[in-house]
Amino acid sequence: QLQLVESGGGLVQAGGSLRLSCATSRHTFGSYSVGWFRQAPGKEREFVAAIGWSSSITHYADSVKGRSTISRDNAKYTIDLQMNSVKPEDTAIYYCAAGLNIVKYVAAYEYDYWGQGTQVTVSS
Repeated sequence: QLQLVESGGGLVQAGGSLRLSCATSRHTFGSYSVGWFRQAPGKEREFVAAIGWSSSITHYADSVKGRSTISRDNAKYTIDLQMNSVKPEDTAIYYCAAGLNIVKYVAAYEYDYWGQGTQVTVSS
């Protein structure tokens, strides 16, 4: 079982930046691909960004591309999502998820483990 814990959410003004972190204590974390998803009130969960186990593979949703960076530190068992120029429409609960042998990074069903989520609120 892989337990994931998100942190870094909170209230941020539009145009500002935030950094979300996803952490685990599992030493095999380096074998997993990790994705960030978000869910706004009344909306379906949507893909935000993902990174492969080797960090050479990264994917971003069009809505955050160019202003977000996903990175991982396998020695510290953490995945970070840096978001800049945040917008009110970025307001959502953000979840990190992990899985092995992921093919379609944007698909939530590919991921086996999920964190509890962290709330991000962007004020205009």
